[in-house]
Formats: sequence, C-alpha cells, structure tokens
Amino acid sequence: MTPAAPPVDGAAAVADALGRLPRVADLLAARAEEHDRDGTFPYQGVEAVHEAGLLTLTVARRHGGPGAGLAETVRVLAGLGRGDASVAVLTAHTLLLHAEQSRTGLWPAAGYRRLLTESRRGPALLSALRAEPGLPAGAQPTTTAHWDGEAWKLTGRKTDCSGAEALAWMAVPARTDEPEPRTGLFLVRGDSPGLEIDPVWDQLGLRASAGHDVLFDGVRVAPDHAVRLVPPGPATPERQAAADATRAWHDLALSAVHLGTARAAQDWLIRFLRQRTPANLTEPLATLPRYRAALGEIEAALIGAEELLAALAAGIDRGEPAAVARSAAGQLLANRAAVATVQQAVTLTGTPGSAAGTRWSATCATS
Repeated sequence: MTPAAPPVDGAAAVADALGRLPRVADLLAARAEEHDRDGTFPYQGVEAVHEAGLLTLTVARRHGGPGAGLAETVRVLAGLGRGDASVAVLTAHTLLLHAEQSRTGLWPAAGYRRLLTESRRGPALLSALRAEPGLPAGAQPTTTAHWDGEAWKLTGRKTDCSGAEALAWMAVPARTDEPEPRTGLFLVRGDSPGLEIDPVWDQLGLRASAGHDVLFDGVRVAPDHAVRLVPPGPATPERQAAADATRAWHDLALSAVHLGTARAAQDWLIRFLRQRTPANLTEPLATLPRYRAALGEIEAALIGAEELLAALAAGIDRGEPAAVARSAAGQLLANRAAVATVQQAVTLTGTPGSAAGTRWSATCATS
C-alpha cells in the first residue's frame, strides 16, 4: 500500500473543485463543436479540468487526494458532459481508475506514487483498455503476455481506447502464454517502446475523445506492474464484489456524461425557441403552449434520471449491495431519458436542429 500522504481536508477540496465546475464546463463548450468537427484532441480542455482539481477528484485521502465518492463523480461528469462529452469521457476513465485504486489497491505502491507525482505536474490521463476487435463481452482477452525471464512482454490489439494518443498510463487486460494461462491487468506507460496508435476512431459526437486502436508489439511490463494474475475459474466472493463495484461505478459515470449531453441539447433547444419567431407569429415559439409543455416534459424526464443516478450513487458510496445491483437498470433509464431529450429537441426544431441533434444522439448512444 502506498504510504500515507499528508492529510487534506477532503470535503473542502471536493467543494472547491465542484465550485469551479460551471466555469470549466463553459470553457469546454466554447470549443466542443470545433473539436468534434475536426477530430482534434482537446488538450486545453483537459488542462482546464486538471487545473480545477477535477481530474484527480477520486484520489483517496490517504494518498493526499480529495477522496470524492461516486455521488460527487456523477455530478462532475454530468457538468463536464454539458460542456464537452469527449473531455467528460476522458475524465471519467481517469476518475474511475483512481477510484478503483482507492477501493482495491490496484496499483503497486511505487507505481502509484509515480502516477501521483505526474498528476501534480500536469494532466495524467488513464484508461482501462478492455475491448478487442470481435471479442464478445465477458470473454478472455486475446492479448498475450510472455515472460522473458526479466519482464512481461505484451502482444495484441485493443480497440475503443479513449484518449489513446494522450494516455499517461493504460491498464491492459491480457492472458499469459504459460502452460496454465493466467489473466490479469498489465499497467503500461503510454510512451512505452513497441506501443503504436492506429488512428481509426471517427465516432460522431466523440471524435475528440480519440478512441483509437492501440497495438502492442512486445511492450515490456515490469513484474510488479502485472497485477491480479489469476488462473481461469469462478471468482471468489471478494473478487466478485470488487468487480461488481467497478462495474457499478462505470455504469453510472458514463450515464452521467450522457445526461450532461442531454442537458446541452436542452440548453440549445431553449435558446432556439426563445429566439425563433415565425413570420405568422408575433411572439417566439417558446411562448406557445405546445412548446412550453414539451420543455416541461423534457425537464421532468431529466430531473427524474438525475435523481435516480444521484440516489444510486449515494447508495453505492454507503456500500449498499442493492444499489450496486441496480446500477445497470439506472444506466438504462438514464440513457433512455438522454436519447429521448435529443430526439424531442430535433423533432421540435426540424432542420435547424438536425445537425446538432445527430451529434448529440451519437454521443448518447455510445458508452
């Protein structure tokens, strides 16, 4: 375990970071469309998130961090998603790995100290690279790890790797090529020799998240950076509980990003209806009962979804198994509310909302 860091006032640090959230979201929104259109990486946006203290919000207090829980994380990601979904996704993956370290001690002590040092100097993006081309959900990874007597060497391809071109560290699931294979996580620096980025990502709404493929060609991993190496078989109750908690955090974190995107669509819709006055009317569309009713329905749906995520997140922070078990259902309902909001915005505005609506819909449909 990493030695205890100097104590911090975690509650004050979390409150301070949350207080900066609206301004950061506004900064992200100013360039979100440009980054998505051009597929450029939002370095300045990530830097703004880092400077506000939001990129390390889930670092445990024992490691000198604020120690934010899932409830605060959901609030942050919804706010960032309202500004730029790509930056929110990059932040989500980083916060999720710091939170997992807080719960389970995923990283070796020396490695995590190094990561925290990097995080103090500037943005240190993290991501778990779990997806592989054609690999069914829950299947064993095809990426292999070969022991050469001094280190593990990784070979394989991972896909949908958010932030691929800018990751400081990657957590890479792989299986060993031993006579009796084991699977585990291999912690890899983003600038490791033998690592190559294949720039195939072109997801409308999330182009700036750079979810390219990552190729490993004999990438060296030190022995202490291979963690959780276990043979195939049923998980122990402890391991299963840890995996369930990790999944619940993932479910709600990404749903929060989707709800933030839906709030951005709602903001756009309200501005459009307030500014649009057809030739046959003397007042903007926002004054008509039909549109006022539609805006009320959207607001009610989003409030319901946000309250659901907040309640589940608070329950998970309290360690309630029922909240963990319901996270997938919460994700489904929140994502439906987000998609419905975007669809209604497009329906109400017609052609003017079609381009933006397509981008928001693509974002909400992507995990």
